[in-house]
Amino acid sequence: MNIIKAFLTLGIIGLLVITVLFIDFTYKTFSYRQNSEKAGAIVVLTGGKGRVEEGLRLFRESRGKFLIFVGVDPSVRKNDLYHPKPGDPSADNVILEKSSRNTLENSIFGRDVIMRSGVHSVLLITSRYHLKRASILFRNTLPKDITIIPYPVDTVNLKESWWSHGGSFQLLFKEFYKYCMLRMFFMLAPGDIRESVMPVAAGG
Repeated sequence: MNIIKAFLTLGIIGLLVITVLFIDFTYKTFSYRQNSEKAGAIVVLTGGKGRVEEGLRLFRESRGKFLIFVGVDPSVRKNDLYHPKPGDPSADNVILEKSSRNTLENSIFGRDVIMRSGVHSVLLITSRYHLKRASILFRNTLPKDITIIPYPVDTVNLKESWWSHGGSFQLLFKEFYKYCMLRMFFMLAPGDIRESVMPVAAGG
């Protein structure tokens, strides 16, 4: 009986810890704000609604010298996404990265493009629920002297009253799980394994 009680106690403690961490994750996810800062480059992780449009809007407002789309479908051309109007920034500063297919690859292949552009700060644009995981990946990939400014894009499938919306809860908890696995990897994986999975940028 003592063993059963011990397992029950550990289970309850574990559930409480997960609950607290999930609430903290959710609170911080909804704490991100669309700021007015400028950066060397606007980096858009494609694949979610509203991300490309928001990146284009900020680029037209000269919020970044470069506009970098990461994870673009290979069939997409630059003029499919950007049609400069009089007074708009040059299309020469719009860059499409077409090799990456997930968030990890986004950070690795995106790093190479960012490094070639020579910027020292980036506006990182992605869906709100995805921003914490994307930020930690880019932070562990890019050199420390490159500032990352998280910039959330809101979507209709994520409600701020997530506790009463089943779809929002599932979306947040799935992302929370992926984020926790990522944090554990960075905490526990030996340096050589980490470098083999996420190559360290030159000078990082």
